[in-house]
Amino acid sequence: MNLLQYIVSFLVVLGIVIVIHELGHYWVARWCGVKVLRFSIGFGRPLLRLTRGPDQTEWVLAIAPIGGYVRMLDEREAPVPAAELHRAFNRQSVAKRMAIVAAGPLANFLLAWIIYAGIHMYGFQEARALITAPAADTPAATAGFGDRDEIVAIDGKQVRTLQDVRWSLIDVAVAKGRARIEVIDSRNRMQVRNLDRGNVSVDSRDGDLLAAAGLRLFRPPLEAVLGVVEAGRPAANAGLRPGDRITAVDGKPISDWAEFVTLVVASPNKPLEVSVARDRETLRATVTPAAITRNNQTIGRVGAGVREDPKTLATLYVQQRYDPIEATWRGAVKTWDMSIFSVRMLWKMLVGQLSWRNLGGPVTIADYAGQSASLGLLPFITFIALISISIGVLNLLPIPVLDGGHLMYYSIELIKGTPLSERAMEYGQRFGIAVLMLLMGFAFFNDITRLVAS
Repeated sequence: MNLLQYIVSFLVVLGIVIVIHELGHYWVARWCGVKVLRFSIGFGRPLLRLTRGPDQTEWVLAIAPIGGYVRMLDEREAPVPAAELHRAFNRQSVAKRMAIVAAGPLANFLLAWIIYAGIHMYGFQEARALITAPAADTPAATAGFGDRDEIVAIDGKQVRTLQDVRWSLIDVAVAKGRARIEVIDSRNRMQVRNLDRGNVSVDSRDGDLLAAAGLRLFRPPLEAVLGVVEAGRPAANAGLRPGDRITAVDGKPISDWAEFVTLVVASPNKPLEVSVARDRETLRATVTPAAITRNNQTIGRVGAGVREDPKTLATLYVQQRYDPIEATWRGAVKTWDMSIFSVRMLWKMLVGQLSWRNLGGPVTIADYAGQSASLGLLPFITFIALISISIGVLNLLPIPVLDGGHLMYYSIELIKGTPLSERAMEYGQRFGIAVLMLLMGFAFFNDITRLVAS
């Protein structure tokens, strides 16, 4: 995937999330009778400007598309004609002002809910939590995991798929003590493995948490027969075709697909002499794996996939599809779980239980947006839901200049019976800007560090 595709993916993700957020403010403001002067996506000089609607609202696309705002009629910003005072934001009741401010983050949560509900209705396939024998000296090996252990519960919470395990392991990595992991072993017996939480790092620069714990997906031995060969990639350029059986690499016999993959991964930019059997003939081709960076490691890829047996796949994957009612409920639960998870991670960073290196900025978001887009539509819209939740949670933090800060002001006003003084709000704004600048500084620093490390 080239740089332009990453940039486009990034702008699409942020554009959707920001538009939904600002539409939440806009719709509720209109519903409360407040006049909206401008709806802007981005900050700075306008690139596009349209005037539409009964209030002649300005619809603006600005030069810096990271963020947006809805400007409403307000006496604190400019004089308001007497005939329109009832439509000024500052003249509304505290309840209405709180509803307008909260509507943005709530719209982000609603977007995530709709996406997750739609995914559960459409159906998706995920790998079962079936584990192969872990490498020696890993936390999983110490815990006694064996070949073909299927994880069914972590700390009493049921899991079905490898993705469930991955999310649960994040909780494991930031807690203390041991995680109680229930498995069904290869002899169909229920066993308990106690994984030492202290040996599992949640630092995003360490790569996949499953790999850090020593947990690897079980894969049955597969014949080294090509099922998919991507056009324009090294395998196709070398003349390999679907149906070719890999028999040797650099003269070394290949017994199964995993052996071939291991050699390719270990040979970025290194020419490999590959022998293949095709139509009772033995052919030779020089394949040079392309170098890609994954989890801060440079590995080789040739753009080819194995021919898979549908019966074998059926035993390794879980198909999940639900009726509209069940899907809607599961979408709500997923949105809630991810929101609480985001809050917990932020709290753990604040109290020092989690490294600030996990905070990502625009470069990290663009990277993940591009990667998810390259995997297909379903991963991409799932990533949109995740970012939408993150934006919703971030905006609800009680930091002045954010929506949560305004909600904090209005809550104090409800308790006091009068608004905060302008002086107090000014100090609050300064504090909020300082906190945001600090967070942005951490995020950009982490982005730069990741770029240098890769």
